[in-house]
Order: sequence, then C-alpha cells, then structure tokens
Amino acid sequence: MQHIAELLKAHKLKVTPQRIAIFKILYDSKEHPSAEHIYKCLQETHPTMSLATVYKTLDTLKKAGLVQEFNVGEDSFRYDANVKAHPHMICLKCNQVFDLNTEKLDNIKKYVEEDTDFDIQYEKIFFYGICGNCKKESN
Repeated sequence: MQHIAELLKAHKLKVTPQRIAIFKILYDSKEHPSAEHIYKCLQETHPTMSLATVYKTLDTLKKAGLVQEFNVGEDSFRYDANVKAHPHMICLKCNQVFDLNTEKLDNIKKYVEEDTDFDIQYEKIFFYGICGNCKKESN
C-alpha cells in the first residue's frame, strides 16, 4: 500500500483510500478490468464508494499517466496499470483482454519510423481473435 501511495504522490495526486483501493486492483491485476468490475470488487471493502467515484478516479489516474484505457468494443473500456508500450490480444467473444508477452514486436516502432519517416509518439497494438477458453466452449 505504501508503494501505491508513493506513486500517487510522485504524480502529484492526493492520496485517498478510494484512489489507493482502485489503483491497487489495477496494479495487482493482469485481467484489464472494466470500471464496473473494479466497482464490484470493492463493494465488500468500500461499500459507500459509488461507481461514479470509480470512473472519476480512473480518469484522474489516466490523466496522470498511471493507467492506460482502451476500448474493447461497444464502448466497453478496460484499464491497465502497465503503462509501458506492450501489445494486447482481445477476444471477440468474451471481450477479455490479454497482455501479449513477446519480444518479436519490441522494435516495431523503430522499424515503422525507418520505413515511413514518421515520428511516432506512442503505439498501441491490438490483436483480435478468439481466446483459448472460448475456442474450447465452442467445440
């Protein structure tokens, strides 16, 4: 918890129990949860926290550069505390988001800049398909 408080302070954010709780879920998760999922996870420990507070906090954390937000379709936004550039895979059936851990794409930004004379500021790479669990369910 102290580490999270220090991260918030380092980004000039006020440290509140709500911000710590919301960021901790993201920081400890590889699931890329939605705001609604975060809200449900916090109901037991923070019963007075509203869904609006979760949304406002996520927006604050996003603007501070502590989380990234991405749309997985149909205005369903997911959040990730890993803000370093890394590719994701999104299942078209269940909308789960997975980190793609591969070194094969590590220098893609450099190659695109060399091939196009384009000065890339940041990249977001998404692969869309059907995850292993959904493939098993359809068999």
